[in-house]
Amino acid sequence: MKTLILSIGLLTATAFSAVAAEPAMMVDTKMGKVMADAKGMTLYTFDKDTAGKSNCDKACLKKWPAFHAAAKSKAEGEWTLVKAADGKEMWAYGGKPLYTFSGDMKGGDMNGEGMGGVWHVAK
Repeated sequence: MKTLILSIGLLTATAFSAVAAEPAMMVDTKMGKVMADAKGMTLYTFDKDTAGKSNCDKACLKKWPAFHAAAKSKAEGEWTLVKAADGKEMWAYGGKPLYTFSGDMKGGDMNGEGMGGVWHVAK
């Protein structure tokens, strides 16, 4: 009986870890499926970033907040961690750092799409 309870506990913890590993979700929009944070806020990529490196400086981060990772987050699969200009870890997908946009007021807004020709919704 003890073994069964321990096995169920281990299975539950493992399943929770797998679910918790995805820091973003895919949402349906007028542009098709795009990435969003847990609050449904659209995530963006910046063409001036290089693989695994954010080139959005502190002034840039005021308009384009980094999609910060929780303190004990771990990279897994296509999800990696990179340093933002504010010194905190932020999420990257496929090597591309991810950001939100200060001009998006509610989940589903995509006001940053195409901004300056260098900002794009993450797909």
